[in-house]
Amino acid sequence: MVKISINDIRDMKQKKEKIPMLTAYDYITAKIIDEACVPLILVGDSLGMVMLGYETTLPVTMEEMLHHTKAVARGVRKALIVGDMPFMSYHTSVSDALRNAGRFIQEGGAQAVKLEGGEIVAEKVQRIVECGIPVMGHIGLTPQSIYQLGGFKVQGKKPEAAKKLLQDAQILEQAGAFSIVLECIPAPLSRLITRKVNIPTIGIGAGPDCDGQVQVISDILGLFTDFVPKHAKRYAGLAEEMQSAIGDYMAEVKSSSFPTLKESYTMDESLLEGLDFTTPS
Repeated sequence: MVKISINDIRDMKQKKEKIPMLTAYDYITAKIIDEACVPLILVGDSLGMVMLGYETTLPVTMEEMLHHTKAVARGVRKALIVGDMPFMSYHTSVSDALRNAGRFIQEGGAQAVKLEGGEIVAEKVQRIVECGIPVMGHIGLTPQSIYQLGGFKVQGKKPEAAKKLLQDAQILEQAGAFSIVLECIPAPLSRLITRKVNIPTIGIGAGPDCDGQVQVISDILGLFTDFVPKHAKRYAGLAEEMQSAIGDYMAEVKSSSFPTLKESYTMDESLLEGLDFTTPS
């Protein structure tokens, strides 16, 4: 089966075909998402919060990201996998950025990487792209900068901030990014950015006019209930369904109604005749 490429993603914008994207952090979820024909899968550093129990994405390491990216890659046949470069994996130098981006491709099995930031990471984006690694940009609310931003807040509401985000998007395009995530940006500004750049925009909390949308799989399935962001829509309530199933299992174990012969293996009991089952002293 032929893998989806960055050219396929670019073509979707030109054809005005909306681009669905979801996060995945493990083999079985990635396999299900891929079989549903979602074209883009992000192994997001959000795994720090929804899989590892961190309060933010900041403690996530390269080794943790690679561990989960490998699992996702084993479950995907067609979708384009984007590895999310974690905090401090590309901030200190171009050489660090190149080395860690390369690890996502060479060790993790991803086909692209994602960096947070606009003009400030443009040189690194350009160098990574020049090495043959596709890059997805990410502007607006950048979770790796929440302490500087003052928390999880909508970005670009004031004229100067809006102008800067538009410039950042254009700079990322010039640096060679094949697409840009717009996170928690007012819908009118996202619409303007989407019109002004020739590469696809992928929104999360950025309104309906982006070229595509990305959501955290745990949010849309109702698995992660610690915090549900405004931009997330719940399409299922799997946490409740899991609790119900686990409760049924516990009740059946306690009442000895599970397992039954249906879930048990049989043998010719005559083979047991004469065997000594006494406990050795």
